[in-house]
Amino acid sequence: MNRSLKKAAPLAAALLAAGCAVGPDFKSPPAPATPGYLAGDTPQATSATPVEGGQAQHFVAGQPVPSRWWTLYQSPQLDALVDRAFKGSPTVDAAQAALREAQQTLKADKANLFPFLDANASATREKTSNTAFGGSGTNLFNLYNASLDVSYGLDLFGGVRRALEAQLAQTDYTRFQLAATYQTLAANVVTAAVQSASLQAQIEATQAILGAQQSELDITERQFALGAVSSAEVLSARSNLATTRAGLPPLLQQLDQTQNQLAVYEGRLPAERVEPPFKLADLKLPESIPLSLPSELVRQRPDVQESEALLHQASAQIGVAIANRLPQITINGSYGTQASHTGDLFSDGIWSLGANLTQPLFHAGELAAKQRAAQAAYDQAAANYRQTVLQAFQDVADSLRALQRDADVLQAQQEAASTAQQSLQLIDHQYRLGGASYLSLLNAQRQYQQTQIAYVQALAARQADTAALFQALGGGVLNAASTTADGDSGAGSQ
Repeated sequence: MNRSLKKAAPLAAALLAAGCAVGPDFKSPPAPATPGYLAGDTPQATSATPVEGGQAQHFVAGQPVPSRWWTLYQSPQLDALVDRAFKGSPTVDAAQAALREAQQTLKADKANLFPFLDANASATREKTSNTAFGGSGTNLFNLYNASLDVSYGLDLFGGVRRALEAQLAQTDYTRFQLAATYQTLAANVVTAAVQSASLQAQIEATQAILGAQQSELDITERQFALGAVSSAEVLSARSNLATTRAGLPPLLQQLDQTQNQLAVYEGRLPAERVEPPFKLADLKLPESIPLSLPSELVRQRPDVQESEALLHQASAQIGVAIANRLPQITINGSYGTQASHTGDLFSDGIWSLGANLTQPLFHAGELAAKQRAAQAAYDQAAANYRQTVLQAFQDVADSLRALQRDADVLQAQQEAASTAQQSLQLIDHQYRLGGASYLSLLNAQRQYQQTQIAYVQALAARQADTAALFQALGGGVLNAASTTADGDSGAGSQ
C-alpha cells in the first residue's frame, strides 16, 4: 500500500464514523400511567363458598406471574399435557422456524455493512482479423484473466443501518410471535382440560339423574299395575326419562370433540389419544393469584411487544426512505492479471480504483411520496399499538371482574342446587308414600337437574377464567421460550 493510500484510509474511516443515521431514533412508548386495572379499588379477594372449588381467591398486587402458571392447578396430568403440547404442536414448530428465518435474514443483511470481495477467472480463445488495422490475415490466440474485485457502499446517511434496524425489529416481532404461540397454546390446553372436566361432571350428573328417574319410573309402573296411578303418569315418567336421556348424547359429543382438540394441541391424531378425561376434583383452584403491576403489563404481553416491534420497524423505514433521497457513494476496486499464456498469468498486475456518486435529482415525486408513505405507516403502527395496549388492559379488567362474578355465581348456584336437592328428596319421599303428585315430582326433578348442571358449569367457569387472567397478564416462561431459537446454527462465511 503506497503512502497516499495509507493517509486516505484513516480519513475514510473517520468519514464513515461521522456518518449520521437519518430519520427518527426509536424509543419504546411509555407504559400507561394508571394505578390499577379497574375503576376504583382493585378487590383483594373473591367471595367464598363452603364447597371444594369454592375457596376465595386472593389477588397479590405487584407479584409477577409464575413462569409455569398452570402448575398452580396442582395437576400432574395437566402439567404433562402442557409439556407435550409445547414439544409436539406444529404451531410451535412453525413459529420457531419463522424466528430462525428472520434471524438468518438479519445475519444476511448485516453483510451490507462490509465490503464485498469477489474472485473472478476466465479463459477465452479468440480469432481476430487484422483488416481493421490495415493489414491482412487473422490472429488466433488465448486470453486468460484473473482478478479480485472489491465493492463497498459508504453508509454516510445510515440508510443501510436503518434497514438493518428494521430487520432487527422484524426479528423481534417473530420472537414475540413465538412467545404468543406458547402463551396461547398453554391457555388453550388449560381451558380445554377444564372444559373436558366440566363435561365429564355434567355427564356423571346426568347419568345419576337418569338412574333416579329410572327408579321413579319403576315405582310408577308398579303403582299403575296396582291401579294406584293412571296411565298418564306412567307416560309422563317415561317421557321425562327419555327427555333426560336425549340430553346425554350432545354432552358426550362435546366431550369427544374436546378430547380430540386436546390431542391436536399435542400434535397427535385424535385416534392416538388414550388419556382419560380430566375430572374437576383433579384440578385445584389457584387461591393466590399474582397480579402484575400495570406498568409491567406492556412488557409481559407478547401481543403488545409484537405491536411495539412493528412500530419500531415502521420508524426505521422512515430513515430508509429519507436516506434514499440523499447521495449514495460506492467505492470499487480491482486487482488482477491478464496474459495470453498461463505461464505468464501472474507476471504482471493490473488494477483499478474508483468511486461512484449517485444523487437523485428527478424521480417525478416518487422518493418524496415513499417518505410520506413511510410516515403514514408509522402513524398507523402507532395507532395499532395504542389499541393493543387498550385491549390488553381491558382483558385484565374483564378477567378480574369475571373471577369476582364467578365466585358470586357459584355461591348462588350452590345454594340453589342444595335447595333443589332437599326439595327433591322431600317430594320423592312424599310421592313414594302417595302424598305428592307425579307432576310435583317431575318439576322437582327438572329443577334439580338444571341446578346440578349449572353448579358444575359454575365450578368450571372459575377454573377457566383463572386461566384467562393468567393469559391476560402474560407469562414469564412464554417470553423466555421465545429465545430458544438462537439462529446461530448454519452460519457461514459467504
